[in-house]
Formats: sequence, C-alpha cells, structure tokens
Amino acid sequence: MITNSREWNSSAYHRVSNPQFEWGLKVLERLSLRGDERLMDAGCGSGRLTAKLVERLPQGEVVGVDLSHNMLIQAAEHLSDRIRFVQADLTHLPFDNEFDVIFSTASFHWVLDHPAMFASLSQSLRSGGKIEAQCGGGPNLEQVRRRIRTLMDSPKYASSFSTWKDPWEFADAEITAHRMTRAGFTDIETWIEPAAFKLSSEQEYRDFLPPVILRPFLNAIVDQDLRQQFEEDVVRQAADDATFELDYWRLNLRGRKG
Repeated sequence: MITNSREWNSSAYHRVSNPQFEWGLKVLERLSLRGDERLMDAGCGSGRLTAKLVERLPQGEVVGVDLSHNMLIQAAEHLSDRIRFVQADLTHLPFDNEFDVIFSTASFHWVLDHPAMFASLSQSLRSGGKIEAQCGGGPNLEQVRRRIRTLMDSPKYASSFSTWKDPWEFADAEITAHRMTRAGFTDIETWIEPAAFKLSSEQEYRDFLPPVILRPFLNAIVDQDLRQQFEEDVVRQAADDATFELDYWRLNLRGRKG
C-alpha cells in the first residue's frame, strides 16, 4: 500500500466512515436517475457509495475518480467489475464532455482550488449534464479545529507546523454558487446544513479522528513518537472537556452544465 502525504489509510477510513456514508445516502436519495446514464463519482474514496450508484444504474456506467491510490485499491477490492476507476486530481480531470451526471460527497473540501475544480467538472460533463454533491462547508469542524490549532501553536509542536497550510476549503453557499456560475453551471442551488454528531466514547473518538480528520496534521510531524503524542493530546482535549461531539456542517450543491 502506498503511503505518502497525499495518501490515506483507506482500510481505517472504510471502517469508521459511517457518518459520511449516511450523509451520502441522503444525497443519493435526492438524485434522480433514469438508470442508463454515464456517471462520475468524484472523490469515490473507498467505494461504499459507489456501490449504491451502480445499483441505481443497471444500464449505465459508473467511473470512480479519486486522487488516492490507496482508496482506489480499497474500492476495487469489494466493488463490481462494472466500475472503471481513474486516479486523478479533480482540478485536472482527463475527461471532455463525457458524463451525464457527476455525484460527489465528502470530497470537494479537500480540494483547495474550487474555481479550477468546478471548471474541470464542468468540462467533464456533457451539455445539460447535472451535478449533485455535498462536502464540508461554512463553519465545518470549527470547534475541533480550534483545539487542534491550540496544540499546533504550543512549543511542543510549533516547529512541525512552521510552514503549515490549511488542508481544507470550507466554502459557504454564496461563494460556491458564484464559482459554479463562472464555471458554466446553471439552475444552481447551494445550501448549508448542520450535521453534528457525537461519538460514544473516548476510544471511538480515537479510532475516528486519525483516518478522517487528523491525517494532514499527523503527516506534518516527522517524528513518529511526536506524531503519536499529538494524536493522544487531541483526544485528551476532548476527554478533558467530556465531549466527543464533532461539529460538522455540510455544503450541498446542485446544478446543470449550460
């Protein structure tokens, strides 16, 4: 399995990402399909929702796209051979007017250049093709991020984050609609909704955070022992506050290529 700063622990993510899967099912419920479309799952991850998309397209085709090689390997292990996988950056997709539908959940906030991403997605769609997606947005995880920033600024860890750049783009609904318009989308709808949930224990919190939230922060710390200490300190903050709630907010978006 490939391990580098852009890669994921795909098996751990697949195991603990039930909240992302449940949110994605709700997005899938609002997606109207005939059953014969060519669809891109943009940021397919470990493929849990991709499998549901295949069920909805008995005469269609699904292409799972992800930047992570590990995620694509994980997805391929348990998905139908009807699915084609492509490793690609969502800002530089290798498609031109090829898809009827783009579906995506829990992925767009990992792309820092949203104008380039929407331009690339639009280029990939056929005229009249639609996009239905959800990602983190607005004040997503602000409480958790505040705790993490406090640790990052402490003398113990400050040197590891001297060149730190935030790994997420949590855009709001208005700027997202503007970016989509500039990329050639019409019939645009964007909205943000709260999706906070509480993990049941310190151990569940410890299992969830590293593969889902802490990955870029842990990758910034070279020393393995210090990396483990950082992870434990984040968990201890939550334990000291007696709360294991994660303040998620979801940015929803849809539109058509003009």
